[in-house]
Amino acid sequence: MDSERVRHEIFMRIAIEEALTAVAAGEVPVGSLVVIGGSVKGRRHNLRESLNDPTAHAEILALREAAASTGRWLLEESIVYSTLEPCPMCAAAMVQARVRQIVFGARDLHWGACGTLYDIPRDKRLNHQCIVTGGILAEECAKMLREFFQARRIKGREQVGEMAELVEGGRLEIV
Repeated sequence: MDSERVRHEIFMRIAIEEALTAVAAGEVPVGSLVVIGGSVKGRRHNLRESLNDPTAHAEILALREAAASTGRWLLEESIVYSTLEPCPMCAAAMVQARVRQIVFGARDLHWGACGTLYDIPRDKRLNHQCIVTGGILAEECAKMLREFFQARRIKGREQVGEMAELVEGGRLEIV
């Protein structure tokens, strides 16, 4: 395994930890990091339900945190990690912030905008393009989402946070 992939997996594991934090709050388990120079400058999870905000995606919140941390909205040297392929809104925000690279885990067959349905970060018509690397720890990322939505279907949306127990290894168990 090459050193770049190892580095991506290390940061993706941190994003997975962040996604698991979302579950405890009854949020969809998506976690995101913004890394600059090997240091995490933004680390967030989905908060759409908690904030009643349709824009409170993990990636948007992590970008905001990184911009506040650096004092700049331009994040040219950053790598954004997300457990799920970014949607059109998040992908466009990353292009606007001039993110250097987007690394994601699971593909999003419904909203994916980094190669699955759309390819916003690599669209040559835009004034900036991002490097995109998908599939890092994809099965672990996808499994979290599958188990979350399975639990939601079984017990109902409002009870997911109460019935989900996070166990070692980032696995979500239905209790």
